[in-house]
Amino acid sequence: MRLAGRVSAAIDVLTGVIERHRPASEALKDWGKAHRFAGSGDRHAIGTLVFDALRRRNSLAWRMGTGTPRALALAGLRDVWGLSADAIGAMAEEQHGPGMLTAEERQALSRQLSADLPVHVAGDVPEWLAPSYRKAFGPRAAEEGAALARRAPVDLRVNTLKATRPQVLEALERFGAAEGPWSPLAVRIAATGPDTRNANVEAETAHGMGWFEVQDAGSQVAAFLSGVQPGMRVADICAGAGGKTLALAAMMRNGGHLVAHDLDRFRLRPIFERLSRAGAANCEVIPAQDRGRLEAAGPFDCVVIDAPCSGSGSWRRKPDAKWRLTPKQLAQRLKDQAQLLEKGFQLAKPGGTVLYITCSVLPEENTEQLAAFLTHHRDMRVVPYKEVWERMIGGEAPVSADGSKDTLLLTPARHDTDGFFVAVMKRG
Repeated sequence: MRLAGRVSAAIDVLTGVIERHRPASEALKDWGKAHRFAGSGDRHAIGTLVFDALRRRNSLAWRMGTGTPRALALAGLRDVWGLSADAIGAMAEEQHGPGMLTAEERQALSRQLSADLPVHVAGDVPEWLAPSYRKAFGPRAAEEGAALARRAPVDLRVNTLKATRPQVLEALERFGAAEGPWSPLAVRIAATGPDTRNANVEAETAHGMGWFEVQDAGSQVAAFLSGVQPGMRVADICAGAGGKTLALAAMMRNGGHLVAHDLDRFRLRPIFERLSRAGAANCEVIPAQDRGRLEAAGPFDCVVIDAPCSGSGSWRRKPDAKWRLTPKQLAQRLKDQAQLLEKGFQLAKPGGTVLYITCSVLPEENTEQLAAFLTHHRDMRVVPYKEVWERMIGGEAPVSADGSKDTLLLTPARHDTDGFFVAVMKRG
């Protein structure tokens, strides 16, 4: 397919996402099934334009004066892919293209945007969340939002039960793999553009042998800040598919007792294959319906709460989720988080650690949620994250994106990771 046909296809997919409220991944998959003549390179380019347009939805719509699928795709070619208005116009008129540009479209694609744009436009965040961004980041709110609207790299965590970072780097050398930031186990493959297909690392032999798992460097840091050691009793009570569970098992060197639990049995289902592949032998999986077993297995030296949240820290990977989030959904997440913090407190032994993690940059889910919890639990204290960093990772710890000295907020703008909030607490 030529670019003209790819752009028309992207507009079709965006129509399904925006007008029929479909997840982008599903809309792209269905388009591919219905157009089997399209090659893998075509599907990659179409998907890249779709996700680029969704990441930058507010600023692209501002440029065009409308947020229609056609407008977003055309503006994405201009602002993300770097095509000129003349090149876009010529493409649009080609066979299978989206059709001749109107005078208004050509003018919109040619104009320079003001440098003084509202936060929700410059930062490409939902307008109703702009106050939260300003609260978290002050004058850097737009900058932080814009960083979450860029393409993300692929990060991997080396599984030290089976491999070393040099081994993984050598195995993935042809993908341009390099050491990732902050985590001593991070391996990074740079984000690709529309002309370079994504590296399918999970199809590699090294992955099948359990040498690595896909995990953002920020998520790896969060696991390190648990401070777990071999011989401990540890509970991961929001284990999901097991990303942090696997990291904890490796940190424990298969010693001690690790419990993985999640209230969603569907999210927990993949954990069994992943544990087996990774060689994690110290983990007991407690299904959603067996909450009594979780309580009976305690108390624990460390309870890890990777809490359900807005997912705002991962919006560069799941940009359509950014526009589907509602105030009602956020309110429910806040209730869930408060309940899980209470559960973590109950499961931790005196002197034990409770690690609270979100993949969110919103203060409502992070510092404000933590403050509310500590108000009702005077026997819990926050351990400054730099103390744990020095012991578990070494080297100079990063400055938290929100300026906190006690808790750590990682962001793509400041740390080149996904957005993660981490709070380490000790029970008295």
